[in-house]
Amino acid sequence: MKIEHKFARGDMPVRLDDGVRIAGYASWFGIEDNGRDIVDHGAYCDSLARSSAEGRSIKMLWQHDPVQVIGVWDEVWEDARGLYVKGRLLPGVARAREAAELIEAGALDGLSIGYTVRRAMKDDQGRRHLKELELWEVSLVTFPMLSNARVGAKADPMRQLARLISDARLDLARD
Repeated sequence: MKIEHKFARGDMPVRLDDGVRIAGYASWFGIEDNGRDIVDHGAYCDSLARSSAEGRSIKMLWQHDPVQVIGVWDEVWEDARGLYVKGRLLPGVARAREAAELIEAGALDGLSIGYTVRRAMKDDQGRRHLKELELWEVSLVTFPMLSNARVGAKADPMRQLARLISDARLDLARD
């Protein structure tokens, strides 16, 4: 089986807390990506159960490079929106320190999954619905697959407020 990678950005940002803690959605359900794939709800359930039963962790990698482990995912779960991950960059790892700096600056803003397809089907529009995936890793990446979604570093409260006001103005202008 070939390992595939799915890059995803969502409306919940990758957050950087205390210089090392990050959290965000690594995959979103029901959204077509640039590769014409749609991850269906429940696609990770069996894989996460197997990982837990086998004592196997989902790896945190840098740009899908298996020799560049940069942290640990302490929590990985599927909810109604997608695949949520929460973990820690390891400050003793040079690339993890670089990743923290890039996230904080807003230069690195993507999460991506590495997986094998266990079950999928094509719909009448040629899109592939990913029904069951074997999740191996979640990477911090530069270029996510879902280009219409956003992630970023945790901003200070005033910048967050300014962004909310700006977004609200844009929404009002569209209506």
